[in-house]
Amino acid sequence: MSMDSGQPSKRPRDENFPVASLALSREHRDAVLAFYEFARTADDIADAPDLGAAEKLARLDALEQALVSGDADVPEAARLHAVERRHKAGLSQARDLLRAFRQDVVKARYHDWAELIDYCRLSANPVGRFLLAVHGERGSAHGPADALCTALQILNHLQDCRKDREHLGRIYIPIRWMLGAGSETAFFDPSHTRMRRDVFDAMLDRVDMLIDQAQSLPEHLRSKRLRAQSIATIALARRLSGRLRQADPVLERVQVSRADIGMAFLQGLRGTVRAPSSSDRHVTAAVVRRSGSSFRLGMRSLGAERRRAIHAVYAFCRAVDDIADGAAPASEKRAFLREWRRELDRLHRAPETPIGRELARASTLFKLPVEECHALLDGMETDSADRVRLTGDDELGLYGRRVAGSVGALSIRIFGVPSAHDFALNLGRTLQLVNILRDVDEDAACERVYIPLSRLAQLGLQDAPAATLVADPRFARVCENLAEEARAGFADADAALARLDRRALKPAILMMENYRRVLDRLQARGWGTRQGRLRLSAADRLHLITRAMRPA
Repeated sequence: MSMDSGQPSKRPRDENFPVASLALSREHRDAVLAFYEFARTADDIADAPDLGAAEKLARLDALEQALVSGDADVPEAARLHAVERRHKAGLSQARDLLRAFRQDVVKARYHDWAELIDYCRLSANPVGRFLLAVHGERGSAHGPADALCTALQILNHLQDCRKDREHLGRIYIPIRWMLGAGSETAFFDPSHTRMRRDVFDAMLDRVDMLIDQAQSLPEHLRSKRLRAQSIATIALARRLSGRLRQADPVLERVQVSRADIGMAFLQGLRGTVRAPSSSDRHVTAAVVRRSGSSFRLGMRSLGAERRRAIHAVYAFCRAVDDIADGAAPASEKRAFLREWRRELDRLHRAPETPIGRELARASTLFKLPVEECHALLDGMETDSADRVRLTGDDELGLYGRRVAGSVGALSIRIFGVPSAHDFALNLGRTLQLVNILRDVDEDAACERVYIPLSRLAQLGLQDAPAATLVADPRFARVCENLAEEARAGFADADAALARLDRRALKPAILMMENYRRVLDRLQARGWGTRQGRLRLSAADRLHLITRAMRPA
């Protein structure tokens, strides 16, 4: 009996990520190759252009029967059957893969992110589970291995999105995410690069979170060889994610280079020499490093434990802010924010993410009020709407308390100055006013207007499309009034600092001076001739450092 549907479409060396690398022992490589060849046979059946759906399903059923029986007439099935007998691994994982291949035959579109993740549980995660089982690894490795396999699968989906659509008629980008372009056809229109970029970046934000969850995988592995391969695979996943952020896979082939692969395996080999260490703090520190935030300078002034804790808070803020600002549909954003609420609820039991584990550690050390994290999520839910309007000053105050006051309330406990609670809340509101003024045009492009409608109505401005509102000359007058309120807020903060420990509050002061300088520049530029988002120069940053370091 033959399962052939033509020549195999790929071989191990054609894959982006290591399949049975020389890092593994000969025995394990042989087992992995048997699993790979079986999976490739099934994949080729599901993708065969000359077979109808019924014939494909029949051949996949026959392949499964051959695997279970160890039919010698189907070499791919017989080899994997022998692996199952020897290692007690292969059968259940291959049968899950066959479920995914059957799904490929009958399902060509995915409605939302949850559907895509469910597919990856069948099409990708069994590969990692097989590797772990063959090496006799512990169950604690399953979570990070699943995260890595799902990330790799989605990276491949993004990388091959044009080819999958043209040759297989399949699209793994969720339908609802593509509808921002109006239709699937419009999404793949070569001229719609900017809109596609937003969707790809939002998907890559989710992928990068999965890679972060996978970062702890090497720590769970007893096999040094498997650890080396896992480190290399994680490095390559990060590299491909970065490449996909820089290029449009609809217009060009995006892939890792041989040099990338070589560097990744060197990194993996180095990782087997050193004892595994906690990766969670490296994940949150990397979030801070990549952000380019002006707050980084203030973080560096903290001692090691306080710095690690503020990194955790910042990484959490960055993660949920990226959700709110991303291109996913509003309902998907709310679902992702609910995932973070569940992570906060299990913070002191068994958090599942690196940021969650670091937040739990910080919360224990510095008695952080977790309800402030929930308050921030409330603010992010406001930002996640397709259209944002605030009716009056009360709503503006509540929004500022949630998105900025919460961060201040967490931060001053880490700084060791809980008595500065009121200072933190008032400063948070002031900084948020500056944010609103700085980002008027950027927010308007997302149909967000944070200046209350009641203030606009006082000047005769009624609600309208955001671009219309911000272009009206009367809008500039409202901005000037809000700027004066922010100026008064800085004056109140200066007065409060005279009674507080300036040295302990140095990170907050650096942030305050940064925003004060932004307000100076905004007011100097004027409100009627905005030219995009304002950014501080090196001279501005030197100025703020000087002001922040002055004695009380």
